[in-house]
Amino acid sequence: MKRILIDANKCMGCKSCSIACIQSHRPDDGGIHTLNLQDPKHESRNIILTDSQKKYKPLFCRHCANPSCVKSCMSGAMTKDIESGHVIYDPDKCGQCFMCVMNCPFGVLKPDRATGNFIVKCNFCIHKDDGPQCVKNCPTGAIHVKEVKA
Repeated sequence: MKRILIDANKCMGCKSCSIACIQSHRPDDGGIHTLNLQDPKHESRNIILTDSQKKYKPLFCRHCANPSCVKSCMSGAMTKDIESGHVIYDPDKCGQCFMCVMNCPFGVLKPDRATGNFIVKCNFCIHKDDGPQCVKNCPTGAIHVKEVKA
């Protein structure tokens, strides 16, 4: 199965991955030049943190082998696709209990900013033919997709 892997040493904190993510999941089809980063409907599914040495630490959903978010989801909104290995969120099934947010060991799941009713998480850009847009748009190659064993 494929996973997004990150070489934090190559990350320069440009947030091209975040912008690409927002654009990829944008509710309308506007171009990048009309993307309003202040609009709460436009938010990234990844986080770029800075550690105590001022080095960048990108955080992405790991699509864990044994995901705590899936185990703690009482409504069945979080599921693990056995074939692809991806953890998928179905907002139509979500009961807004946020147990998945509380149980994610990496702290990457979050309620959406626009309504606070749904979970924002990486879906591996399954809606795009050319794969994860964060990978495609990383100028340093810090983010890449790799085939891994389950």
